[in-house]
This record gives sequence, structure tokens and C-alpha cells, in this order.
Amino acid sequence: MYSNRRIELLQSSGKNMSEHGEPYIPAHESPPELTLRVILVGIVLGILMTAANAYLGLYAGMTVSASIPAAVMSMIILRSLFKDVSILENNAVQTMASAGESLAAGVIFTVPALLVMNLWTSIQWLDTLIIATLGGLLGTMFTIALRRLFIVEEALPYPEGVACREVLVAGEEGGDGALAILYALAIGGIYGLMVKGFEITHHTVEGAATFVSTRIYAGMDLSIALLSVGFIVGIRIASFIFFGGVLGFGILVPMYGLIYGWPATNSLVDGFYIIWSSQIRYVGVGAMVVGGVYTLWSMRKTILTGLSKAFVKNEDGAEELLRTEQDIPMNHVFAVCGVLVVLTFFFYWWATESFILALAGALFLAFVAFFFAAVAGYIAGVVGSSNSPVSGMTIATLLFTVGLVYIVGDLFLGMAKQDLMMATLLIAAIVATSAAIAGDVMQDLKTGHMLGATPKRQQVAEIIGVLTGAVVIGPVLSLLHDAFRISQTACQLNPLPGDPTCSKALFAPQAELIGAIVQGAFGGDLNIQMVVLGAAIAVALIRLNMPVMSVAIGIYLPLGLSVPIMTGGVISHVLLRSAHLRVDGTLREVPSVRAEKAAKEVENRGVLIGAGFIAGESIMGVLIAILIVAKIDLPEIFNVVTLNNFLSLAFFGWFMGVFIWLATRALPKGGSLFGDAVVIAADSVGKLLTALQPKKR
Repeated sequence: MYSNRRIELLQSSGKNMSEHGEPYIPAHESPPELTLRVILVGIVLGILMTAANAYLGLYAGMTVSASIPAAVMSMIILRSLFKDVSILENNAVQTMASAGESLAAGVIFTVPALLVMNLWTSIQWLDTLIIATLGGLLGTMFTIALRRLFIVEEALPYPEGVACREVLVAGEEGGDGALAILYALAIGGIYGLMVKGFEITHHTVEGAATFVSTRIYAGMDLSIALLSVGFIVGIRIASFIFFGGVLGFGILVPMYGLIYGWPATNSLVDGFYIIWSSQIRYVGVGAMVVGGVYTLWSMRKTILTGLSKAFVKNEDGAEELLRTEQDIPMNHVFAVCGVLVVLTFFFYWWATESFILALAGALFLAFVAFFFAAVAGYIAGVVGSSNSPVSGMTIATLLFTVGLVYIVGDLFLGMAKQDLMMATLLIAAIVATSAAIAGDVMQDLKTGHMLGATPKRQQVAEIIGVLTGAVVIGPVLSLLHDAFRISQTACQLNPLPGDPTCSKALFAPQAELIGAIVQGAFGGDLNIQMVVLGAAIAVALIRLNMPVMSVAIGIYLPLGLSVPIMTGGVISHVLLRSAHLRVDGTLREVPSVRAEKAAKEVENRGVLIGAGFIAGESIMGVLIAILIVAKIDLPEIFNVVTLNNFLSLAFFGWFMGVFIWLATRALPKGGSLFGDAVVIAADSVGKLLTALQPKKR
């Protein structure tokens, strides 16, 4: 995820490399690429990245691209074990690892919704494996067919692919980036072990008080992973997510309590959560539905351009292609697509026990999955895969699927409500997984194109990574559900032994959202008033040219999760502007080239450290889940006493200070960070006051 300014810099960088530079490894050279050691290391990293991103996505409702941390960890592992490692081997490993990560993003947004709707009481490994395999392979195959069009002929920038290329080249040529992320990985793991394993601090510090006939709330989730997410997305996106949290938890919840009364609870904080979960989160549902549809509508020209290019026939003639232009043969690709659609038909027939609905679902999937794979691949080329509106596409897919299932399953076949909801989720899950993988595949293929990789070998690595993630994601989801319960709703339907209040349940906001939409569509129990309010808010945000999806997810999440994200965004802003200040001597409206270069070095270091923190805390979360399932209670074994709120905040603050210290190692010398922060804050306040002044006519 990048700010607009960062995207512009990366896009221009990628364009220059594509148009004026040769691949890092020329086509006439053939270094090792998809070797046995690459496959083994790639599978191991793929398992770790799939598990880590599944945990983070269910915990916070967002995922972060694993390409850069996977690339760095690939270099660390391969170069520690072998001396003759090529940069293309490192690229193949990160390709496999990031494939599992993006597959997880598609699955965790949809499959857990079956738990939310009580269609499943536990994760079904076989069904999840089939969904992940079919969706992941379909997305990969469709994207392979589009590689030459989008990357070679259209030369789309793919900013994250460019960034990953720079990391790999830096590692090849020497640098301290690998050491920085290794430190961050260890620190993130230690923090996760202390907070979630030994529970020496509270994972959330929050409180509420009565104020003028209503109540006010303040809280913060103590997660360095979310802090790192905020740094990576930058202050602009972080501030909109935080604004959504303030709007939902800080304004709408107190207003509802003031008008309709507060529920009787043991604490004031519980009252906030009851109103939020039963009422205000549906405002987020309405805002996300409208935001998703609007996002696709606003990109309609891009979508049509991408689809028109996808149907252009490639006529290469009989001449032999260079090594760097050799894809898996297209006739093989389309044959595999056909087989996957047929297998999907049999899966739907087996799951729904309806031949007609299965046939309609498979034909629908063949068209819609390709449509959204093309959309996701093309949009990722313009704004990056982390900025690609996968949530919006998932919601749009869901709405289309609801229409199909309602017409075929309800009007023509008269199927039961439970069967209709199950069919809807199964169809939508495969399409969503296909779209989620497509953007990542294109980013990886862009990296390979710039490095001089052989496309067909990298595409085979992508397939291996998808299959690895598909095998792992079911057991990981099952593990997390048994340890924490996936979503508050699923936990309330099937409480975790020893935790009747579901205090440890993962939020899984997208799964809750999708479950609410499907249940509302077929059961009529959707909170229509709040959904309409959310839709109206989304329309107002659109009129104000604000990123409606970022604000909507802020409304849908508890405010406490938005605070560390906002904190990370503020840290990012201060450090980047501090680099500008130290180079230029003042805060210019448009920084000099030297200042931008200095800020980019700080950004790169911060992103590497943040990625390490995210991976460390997330992986530790999965390991702790294993201990919980194994009935190993670390706090009880070691007789740990949890620190109070103040000391919990101090503990978190210390790790936040470590993050800042590591990131500031890349700042230009001279000046103090505190003094820079004061100047930057005064400049920001001045700009805000200027913006609030009425314009003279």
C-alpha cells in the first residue's frame, strides 16, 4: 500500500526501467532459476507467509503484500546455505511465497463467512482446499494469458513489482536491508510472544466515560503489526481509516446511545461494543457496498481497456522467442482453464446437489472469474496490488452471485434458504480467490520481466506457490478458529471453552460483512436502516472525493484498531518530511530531487522494518495458536501477572521507539528528530488553518 506520491515515484521509476533499460540478467544468459533448493525454500516460506497473512487479515481486516519480506528472507536463507545463488533463484522463491500470501487474502475474506452464517461449525479442510485450488489456479492461468499484453505491450508500471526488483538487486549488489528486516522479524516475534503468548500486557487499552448525557470512548490496540501497516500505507490512507473509526465509534455509537438509550452492561466500554456490533457496523456494510460498486464504476474505462486488450490475439509468427519472453504455451493455459471450469461444475454439483445450479454457477464463474482477474491484474498495474480494490470486487461479485442464485435456485428450483446461502458463498469464494491472486501474479511477473527471468519458469513457480497455499490455508484457518474463534458472530454461535465472552475472537471484518450481506439477501434480516445510512455516508464521501473504501472499513472496525494504524501513518509522515527538512533546510511545497531521494531511502528502510514486524508478530500469532490448541497455557505455566494499562502502554511505546530508531538510521545527519517533529507539526497546523479559511471571491 502506498500514498499517491509514492505511487507516482514508483510508476515513473518502473516506466524508465521498462522503456530505457535492459533486464538485469540479459536474455542470452541462463543462470539457475527454478532449482530444487528454490522449490524447497519457496514451499517453506510460502507456508509461513500464508499463515502469517491469514492471521493478520482475520485479526485486522487487511493484508500486506509479502513480496518484499519474502524476497529478503529468500536472500537470507539461500545465501546462508549456498554460495552460488543467482538473483533469479531469489526471485523464484519470493514468487512462490507471495503467491501463498495473496491466495490467503482471497480465502479469508469469503470462507470464514460460512462460520458467520452457521453453515459450518468448523473449517472444512477438503472444501477449503478445493475452493483455494480452483480459484487460485484459475486466477493464475487467466493472468498468464494477460502477461504479454499488460507487461510487455502496455508496459504498465506495477509499482510493487518495481519495488521488489529494487530490493532483490540491492541484495545482489550488497547492502544492509536484509540485516534490518532480520532484526525486525526477531523483534516482532518477541513482541508477539510477550503480548499474545505470555500475556504480560493487555492487547488493548481502552476506557469510556459519561459526558453530557452520552458517553465518550478512547482506546488503542497495542499491535506493532498494525503500527507497521500504518507506516506502509502512509498518513493519507491511515488518516481516512482513522476518520472512519472516529465517525463510527466516536460519533455514531454515542449518537445512537443518546437517542435510543444505552444497554445495561457491566462496563461503559461493553455498551459501546454492543451498539457497534448490533447497529453501527451495518453502517460500514452499506458504505462498503456502495464504495465497492462505485470503485468499479469509476474505473470502468480502465476495465474496458484491459478486457479489450485481453481479447487481442497474439501473433508472434514462427520465429523463436527470447528466453525472457517464453510463457507457458497459451493452448496449454486455455486447456487447463477449461478443465478447471469442468472441475468447478462437479464441485458445485457435489456441494449443492443441484445439476442445473451447478451448471449455471460454472458458466457464470468462467466469465466472471476471467473478468475480475483481468480487472485486478490491470488495476494492480496502475496503482499496485495492495491498493487494488479486492474488497470492492468481492462485494460486487457477491451481489452478482446473489442475483444468479436467487433466479436459478429460488425462483426456478425452489431451494431452501440454507442451500441458497451455501451456493452463493461457494461460487463467490472461488471468484474472489481468483481476483485476489491475479494482481499478485502480475506484480511478480513484472519483477521477473525487469530482472530477466524466464516467464514460463516463474509461472511454474507461481503455480507451486498457489498449490502450497491451498494445502496450508485450511489447516491454518482451522487452527485459528479452534484457538480464538474466527469472528465474534461465529464465537457467539459456538463459544470457545473458557472464553464465554468471546474476548479473544478474531474480528474477520470482511467475513462478517459478507455473511451479513448474504443473510440479508436471503433472510431479510439485514439492518436496512443502518445499511441505508452507510450508503448515504458513502455517497457524501464520494461527493467530497474521499477514498470511501478506506473510510468504510474504518467505520466497520473498532476504533482501537485504527489508532495504531494512524500512529504508524504519522510516524511515516514525520520521518519523510524530516528527510526533506534536513536536505532542503526548509519544508518546501515541492521538495528538491535530493530531498525526495533521501526520503525514499527512509521510506525503504521503514517499509523493510515494518514488513519484518508484521511477519514476526503474525507468525508468532500462529505459533501461539498451536500452543493454545495443544492446551499449553504459557501464562499459567510461568505464573505471569498482566501489567496494568499504563505499563502496557509503556511496553508498547518502547517497541514503537525501537521501530522509529531503526527507521531513522536512514535519515540524513544533522538536526534532531524532536526538533524536526515540532517544525513539521507547526507546518501541518498552518496548512490546515489555511485550508479552513473561506476562499476569497
